[in-house]
Amino acid sequence: DPSLSLATRDAIADPANEVYVSTASFWEIAIKYGLGKLSLPEEPDRYLPAQRTAAGFDLLTIGEAETCQVHRLPAIHQDPFDRLLVAQANCYGLIIATDDAVVQRYPVRTIW
Repeated sequence: DPSLSLATRDAIADPANEVYVSTASFWEIAIKYGLGKLSLPEEPDRYLPAQRTAAGFDLLTIGEAETCQVHRLPAIHQDPFDRLLVAQANCYGLIIATDDAVVQRYPVRTIW
């Protein structure tokens, strides 16, 4: 994807790295699609899993550990999806690929 930074593309392409997509991201995309704020070539329930599989990304499901950690995050902003992604990254020692300056303010490792 040319919209990603070179560092992000390199990290994704490196076979030594495991790349995950959170079900929180799928959830947010499906909501935006349902509200008409996002268009996709197919319905999300077909398109998103197919794209994830084709890219070779693993699925990171939403679990008890990270949902119970969200309240410990600083009140930088109230986007529940971003906050859950940060909690997941912290719980599992992952790096978030994002150019979102607000997410980058959280105590979490990011790449862009």
